Amino acid sequence: DVDRHAVLADVRDRGRINGLFAAEAPELVFHAAALKHVPVVESFPDEGVLTNAVGTRIVADACRANDVQTLVQISTDKAVNPSSLMGATKRIAETYCQALDITERGKPARTRFVTVRFGNVLGSTGSVVPLFQRQLANGGPLTVTHPDMKRFFMTVREAVELVLEASVLGSRDKGGEGKIYVLDMGEPVRIMDLARQMILLAGFEPERDIRIEITGPRPGEKLYEEVLHDSEPPQETEYGGILLAAPRIADEALLARGLDELESLARDGKIEETVALIRRLVP
Repeated sequence: DVDRHAVLADVRDRGRINGLFAAEAPELVFHAAALKHVPVVESFPDEGVLTNAVGTRIVADACRANDVQTLVQISTDKAVNPSSLMGATKRIAETYCQALDITERGKPARTRFVTVRFGNVLGSTGSVVPLFQRQLANGGPLTVTHPDMKRFFMTVREAVELVLEASVLGSRDKGGEGKIYVLDMGEPVRIMDLARQMILLAGFEPERDIRIEITGPRPGEKLYEEVLHDSEPPQETEYGGILLAAPRIADEALLARGLDELESLARDGKIEETVALIRRLVP
């Protein structure tokens, strides 16, 4: 029964996004548009930069220019100590939103920039569970990249409810500028254990009826992910399942200049220079 309509636009198109925000005048924006698949962004760093980093900047700037009350930036555990270009571009996006939130502090009609970081959502596009289900339906094998590969998981419902709660906390929090809300993902799950369990639940015997094949880590992959950086001591919040990470503050003007250069390199297709600058922006 909610009054709603869909609009198609590209977060990389400044003019389109600014015009859209001016016309729609949103109060609350959830920014989840990103290239999320690690090996894809490893192969196309320029595209990852333009969508994940530059696209986030364009959306965030449009929010500030059009008096949006709160932007909720959906981030990822892969932005912590990133080994992949996807994680690094998402970390740049986090940093920019953190910097804007601090810059906006004290303004009468300020926009709040809230970043929410979490790991894998079960059943989402690219999730390992639907992949295993398809492989099981075909009689196997189930493909696991490494015997010790671990990942955090949560359900769609958990992710949505915790994001909404973090949005409320971030919108009204006084003095929490630039902080990141981290969803408590529980203990990481061994992908090998998940594969074996799914085979058993389907009524088969692992390795006898259905093989598990080790394919090797893909480009940019880590064996395990983290939701907090060592320099982000967590604080508990009034909501169970949501932690608050202290910010690693970056200067907005300095970051803006770096993003200008990064956008120029990426749009010109200068891949080596783009990757080198990402390394400087995300040590």
